[in-house]
Amino acid sequence: MSKPSESVTRRRFLTSCGGTVAIASLASDEMLHAEQSHATDEKTFVTGNGQWRYKKDDAFGHLPAGEQFGGTHGAIVTDKGGNVYVSTQSTTGIIVYNRQGLFLKTVAHQFPEVHSMWLTEEGGTEYIYATVQKGTPDENWLFVKMKTDGTPVLKIKAPAEAGFNQPNAWRITSALSAPDGDIWIANGYGDSRLFRFDGKGDFKKAYAGKGTEDGKFQCNHGIAIDTRYDQPLMYVCDRENRRMVHMDFDGNFVRTTTSHLRRPCQVGFHGDYVVISELEGRVVILDKDNVPVAFLGDNPDQTQWAKYDLPPQNISFASFSASHGCHVNSAGSIYISDWNKTGRVTKLDRLSF
Repeated sequence: MSKPSESVTRRRFLTSCGGTVAIASLASDEMLHAEQSHATDEKTFVTGNGQWRYKKDDAFGHLPAGEQFGGTHGAIVTDKGGNVYVSTQSTTGIIVYNRQGLFLKTVAHQFPEVHSMWLTEEGGTEYIYATVQKGTPDENWLFVKMKTDGTPVLKIKAPAEAGFNQPNAWRITSALSAPDGDIWIANGYGDSRLFRFDGKGDFKKAYAGKGTEDGKFQCNHGIAIDTRYDQPLMYVCDRENRRMVHMDFDGNFVRTTTSHLRRPCQVGFHGDYVVISELEGRVVILDKDNVPVAFLGDNPDQTQWAKYDLPPQNISFASFSASHGCHVNSAGSIYISDWNKTGRVTKLDRLSF
């Protein structure tokens, strides 16, 4: 990984930027001695820097004979038993692995293009909140709340009362269950509004919209709940504005936390740290100040960035081409799915130090 041209301390940088971290010009102390190396066997690589060094788990993600990934324009979650769910762009549906990474089954075949997944527990039952780009002929661009076996329990389509005035304006990319039980849906590929529903799926209000100013988005691609501070906040991947944004759960803009990213897609949390997948060939880890402490899989070949048709065998095992799906399990292992036509999923285990 190349070193940034200018070195600044965290305190000096945060002071000069009013608390918003601009990654393009930052070289924090943790990053000055970045390390990224290939092992003798390229299939087992080490990536990262300082305390944040990871090794690829080459045993994870294999499929039995006859099964295929299809595209991986989706997401990854784990349930409380440690099982891993990987969504695909195919009738394979959602692939389920056990905590050791061995194939168990596939579910939700009726939804062949699940774009995002958010797993939560309600009344002792685990549910996946999913956004679906393609389902049945009458149910494209659909929110689905489903059991972990793929059984739907709630569906939400474009709300008629939301004032859509353009065709194809409802093209949702992410959803979550808020602390108060409301459902929030990001219309990232549509008009970049945030839509709020009650727990039964009844429309309540819409917020934000397209723009570059505070409180607006250019593709609010991924949303998550950030519990690292005094109150839970919505953490928004404002992809084409290349920034991360906090909103509160009343729909108000709070702050831009980090800018000059490489088109952030999804996030995963581990304690006070957040892992962000970037479509332009990289994964970044930020601390509680939203300052980068590590870059993972930073692809030096810019011709491979955000390339959907790139054959996986042409991508270095130590690099990402278009990191899209992002998840961190309870042990701190990182799962990344590249936006890739034939499917590419990577598990990274943190090395002890």
